[in-house]
Amino acid sequence: MSALNRQNSIIEMLKAADSPVSGSTLSEKFNVSRQIIVKDINALKERGFLIISTAKGYVLDHSDDVIRIFKVHHTIDDTEKELNLFVDMGAEVRDVFIYHKVYGEIHAKLNIRSRKDVKDFCSDIANGRSSLLMNTTSGFHYHTVVARDEETMTLIERSLKENGFLAELTDYEPEGVYRISK
Repeated sequence: MSALNRQNSIIEMLKAADSPVSGSTLSEKFNVSRQIIVKDINALKERGFLIISTAKGYVLDHSDDVIRIFKVHHTIDDTEKELNLFVDMGAEVRDVFIYHKVYGEIHAKLNIRSRKDVKDFCSDIANGRSSLLMNTTSGFHYHTVVARDEETMTLIERSLKENGFLAELTDYEPEGVYRISK
């Protein structure tokens, strides 16, 4: 298989995937080394494909998707419920961030796209691998969420309100905290 054909097949796999595709999976599928896969991914990025490298593998960023930032507030016990709310509507929780009055903006990538991702994340937190960023801001935090359309975003916003998770914006939050970027 030529490099170009392999790269086109990689794109098709990433488009069809519901979760990140690991470099090992791609390497085995195409019977090439991980080094070759890394070169293929870089070549695809140079061709204009928006591919995100995560700890769990590669994800294709769909440029026609809608991105919105939600400010939320809840208890630690509601973390799983809140994250499942997003993924159950077909959205991805790209990151979590807080705005700290002293330290400023603090970000962490999540790339949560499924209930399994939510379960793994919550398990890592419960096992003490780390603590939630929202612990430093009394439960207030933000999520950058990606969905296929505005209708999904409207449903997410409504569900956040119904569950008491959607938080009001305050005057001390700088305008830059709401930037939308891909």
